[in-house]
Amino acid sequence: MLRVIRRYSSLASLAFIRSSRATSSGFWGKSRRSQRLGLGCCVPPGPGAGSAPAHSPNYLSAPRNRPEGKVLETVGVFEAPKQHGKYETGQLFLHSVFGYRGIVLFPWQARLYDRDVASPVAEKSENAAGHGSKEVKGKTHTYYQVLIDARDCPHISQRSQTEAVTFLANHDDSRALYAIPGLDYVSHEDILPYSSTDQVPIQHELFERFLMYDQTKVPPFVARDTLCAWQEKNHPWLELSDVHRETTENIRVTVIPFYMGMREAQNSHVYWWRYCIRLENLDSEVVQLRERHWRIFSLSGTLETVRGRGVVGREPVLSKEQPAFQYSSHVSLQASSGHMWGTFRFERPDGSHFDVRIPPFSLESNKDEKTPPSGLHW
Repeated sequence: MLRVIRRYSSLASLAFIRSSRATSSGFWGKSRRSQRLGLGCCVPPGPGAGSAPAHSPNYLSAPRNRPEGKVLETVGVFEAPKQHGKYETGQLFLHSVFGYRGIVLFPWQARLYDRDVASPVAEKSENAAGHGSKEVKGKTHTYYQVLIDARDCPHISQRSQTEAVTFLANHDDSRALYAIPGLDYVSHEDILPYSSTDQVPIQHELFERFLMYDQTKVPPFVARDTLCAWQEKNHPWLELSDVHRETTENIRVTVIPFYMGMREAQNSHVYWWRYCIRLENLDSEVVQLRERHWRIFSLSGTLETVRGRGVVGREPVLSKEQPAFQYSSHVSLQASSGHMWGTFRFERPDGSHFDVRIPPFSLESNKDEKTPPSGLHW
């Protein structure tokens, strides 16, 4: 097991201490990334990373807000990550990429289309938009709907949006959206599980609405009826079904599309989707995203080109210390389906540029939708 100490500081930073036992079992230690951001991110230690003494205890600890900034309090104990099976509702975890504390609400079974592991003999084909693509077979993979601890949101805001779930509003304005803060979708390998004796270990306004403490259960946080009802009622707009991944020049792009529903506007139907994108730098070279280039094909026969600077108003830098950036955006079509693909243009320190492929992904509507999403109305 691994002990994690959360130090008292103005940033309320997480610091990871790696024991000899933890090193041998594959746990990770504190990196320069956590030092820079003030939030502990579990990444493989780089060259020269030292181990804590063998007697380092294996607990997760965090600070109370005290001015001297030195006192520690125990938060929990790391558990061995699951190599098989899935985590249950109520599992506490640290995010292995973004470092925040969270809790699992429920799992999804997704089809992961990983173009990096496509068959070498796969033929290229032309799709409806006329661009070549690999034949990639989807592989079932587990993702989770999770709550993010509100105390950690300020420390990850430069690397990941904390409003990962949005809905169409329940009124006539077809462009009106509302967001649920502090929800995320997390891959199975992103989870570093831990346990806690705290009955309210995660600070989020939905925690006590969705979960309750039951010391007879493992994990001891179980779903309330409100969580089950919310999941069932909003299933068409929450469900994660397809995940697309591709790597170009050591920059991995992961895309997850979500259908949001249909609205009528000017005597026509408008279909909305949200898509979540994670950019990861798998190399040590610093790069910066400068431009995006999208191609959006609609079943109605239209092909739209969108170019612009950065993404969501930012031009994120991906470095060894901060290798990942995640954001969400939205797209609408006047047809029930379509697909998107494109490129991100990155800049190297020497001023040279290179294009990173965005894997093509489908925009599919739910044929059986009956009512608009209800959000948090019980």
